[in-house]
Amino acid sequence: MAETERSIFSRIIAGEIPADVVYDSERIIAFRDIAPQAPVHLLVVPKTEQYRDVTELAAGDPGLLAELVATAKHLAQEHSDGDFRLVFNTGAGAGQTVFHVHAHVLSGDLTEGTLGQL
Repeated sequence: MAETERSIFSRIIAGEIPADVVYDSERIIAFRDIAPQAPVHLLVVPKTEQYRDVTELAAGDPGLLAELVATAKHLAQEHSDGDFRLVFNTGAGAGQTVFHVHAHVLSGDLTEGTLGQL
């Protein structure tokens, strides 16, 4: 993959772009969203560039998807009261802007008026 094609998440994983990292394991990284849509808004990202969206991840590595969801649950318990919304945008028409699979963990006051485009 050429340098210009690498996603911002790949560059964060490589340490080229700073992020407020809240979790880091061998296969997953999580950090605070720079434009939060809720009091707690974390991005949970597999470290592999192989999957563009959650459907590709589910088909290609269901174990990694399960690990991502378990990480989201752990982070919601650690950073909030354990209740959370888990959002995967799949495709540009659904609001996906970074084509490196990732989940949004949202917690806190999630009234409809506070959530913009994720």
